[in-house]
Amino acid sequence: MSPEFKRVTALALANPHNRAVLEALPALVPNAWIVSGCVFQSVWNGLTGREPSYGILDIDVFYFDPDTSYEAEDAYIKACDRAFAGLGVEVQVRNQARVHLWYPQKFGRPYPALTHATESLKYFLAPCCAVALRLGANGPELEAPFGLEDLLAMKVARNHLVEGSSQQYDAKSARWKAMWPEITVEPWDAVAPTP
Repeated sequence: MSPEFKRVTALALANPHNRAVLEALPALVPNAWIVSGCVFQSVWNGLTGREPSYGILDIDVFYFDPDTSYEAEDAYIKACDRAFAGLGVEVQVRNQARVHLWYPQKFGRPYPALTHATESLKYFLAPCCAVALRLGANGPELEAPFGLEDLLAMKVARNHLVEGSSQQYDAKSARWKAMWPEITVEPWDAVAPTP
């Protein structure tokens, strides 16, 4: 376990909402992870000395179930709604096997069919956002396909695997900059780093 892994995990788990959801999830949703803002923004809060849940709009939960029916996903959504009703933060549960069915209509571009719960991380707008956490049998598990460097450096940069999302990137990064002025935001059209 790297020092970066330990640091990110400790900062994400310092948010009591994250911890409460992670502890309850195994009994509610199979193979579930908390992802994105509730993780990376908790880390930013820890790095800047803010209250752990400051600025976090919701907790995103990703899981993977080959049953792509709305009814199957809705059963998990309702179970989590009941379990987390008193938490004080919205918990959004999404079956990653269904994303390709609704994403084109919502965002106007195609999306590939996914094969596991954390595969979508590689399509997130910025590498610092592409982080998922769950509590496994042997302790915390972290997925971060782009690594943790940008997250710990508080750097928002474009994921060059994603096309045509400059407006969404600009809107999200402007909100984040207003909430966490310490972050550095690279413009969407910044040159891709050489591999």
